[in-house]
Amino acid sequence: MDSRGAASASRESSRPAELSPERTFLTAEWRHLLMLNYAADPHILHPHVPRGTELDDWHGTTYLSVVGFMFLKTRVLGVAVPWHRSFTEVNLRFYVRRRAPEGWRRGVVFLKEIVPRRAVAAIARLCYNEPYVSLPMSHHAEVHEGTLVPGSVLKYSWRHERRWCSVAGRVTGTPKELSAESEAGFITEHYWGYSTRRDGGATEYQVTHAPWRVTDAIEPQLVGDVVSLYGVEYADALAGPPRSAFVASGSPVRVGAGARIA
Repeated sequence: MDSRGAASASRESSRPAELSPERTFLTAEWRHLLMLNYAADPHILHPHVPRGTELDDWHGTTYLSVVGFMFLKTRVLGVAVPWHRSFTEVNLRFYVRRRAPEGWRRGVVFLKEIVPRRAVAAIARLCYNEPYVSLPMSHHAEVHEGTLVPGSVLKYSWRHERRWCSVAGRVTGTPKELSAESEAGFITEHYWGYSTRRDGGATEYQVTHAPWRVTDAIEPQLVGDVVSLYGVEYADALAGPPRSAFVASGSPVRVGAGARIA
């Protein structure tokens, strides 16, 4: 897809209506999102594009993002599961779109999702066939009255094959509203998730939340053995510094039940 196609997709797409309670599978808050964004060769992602969708890009660049965040106040089908309400997550994701009657639906596909809770990983694999794994995790964030302290380091860590890995960045200032046409808007404004089903079909699920406020992150770092965690095909894309790095404040979210699209 060329840059004209991406710009057109952005103009035609919009935030979907809020999910009704009966269509909601999960509610939570996603907070303090650290996003490191890398330019990737589209050829390494094509095999993972779910049926019925196509790779999306921003002005000709195909992005692969490593995202760490806090998963808070989690409820599944309205029920709070003890000891599983608050935890960290780090995921590797890329971006797709799907033509729907109302226009383009811009979405995310996950290549790996790390959480510290085995039950969370098991439910996600069972219900959405998402590539979740459970590993020991920790995080560091300096927060004042719910807001990350400017100049502080935000860091998410996980232990893989007896070694600690991490994604980190320094917060530059107070998050601000962004344009959906900006690079940060392209990375953050996705309201659909897509996954490949066990039979080769595809699942689509809706994610709704208020627009996120975003600030740049400086001194971004991804530390760890990328090959053993993600696979050799992503080594080149993730080897150097990211194309960009953002911190998003986050918000309450609703995740819908999955529906087959292909």
